[in-house]
Amino acid sequence: MLIRRCTPLFLGLFIGYAGIINAAEENALAAGPQLKKAIAGNTVQGSMDGAGKYTEFYAKDGTVRSKDYQAKWSIEGDTMCWVYTGQPKDCWRASIKGNQIKWIKDGKVQGTGTIVQGNSNRY
Repeated sequence: MLIRRCTPLFLGLFIGYAGIINAAEENALAAGPQLKKAIAGNTVQGSMDGAGKYTEFYAKDGTVRSKDYQAKWSIEGDTMCWVYTGQPKDCWRASIKGNQIKWIKDGKVQGTGTIVQGNSNRY
């Protein structure tokens, strides 16, 4: 009788634990070299929670080019950092799966994007 009562509890705990593991794996953080390899020389287009849609080309020389602005980018440890004109340096972690990237700040996904090979918009 005890086994019958405990089985649903253990099954529920196992399913919950498996869900946590899957969420963690899906948002596994990229290491610096992986991030640089995915970004350098490519365009990322997507949306950020605080700023809306974006399309940026990340030149290998550390320049960010977009339709209306330029900035600088760098990899510092396992973070990607940006310096936009008149703004302090801002660094984020990222999760990369295939050509999809998630931008993570303070442990939360706050933006997403698609990595497109090359300078697709000729910025």
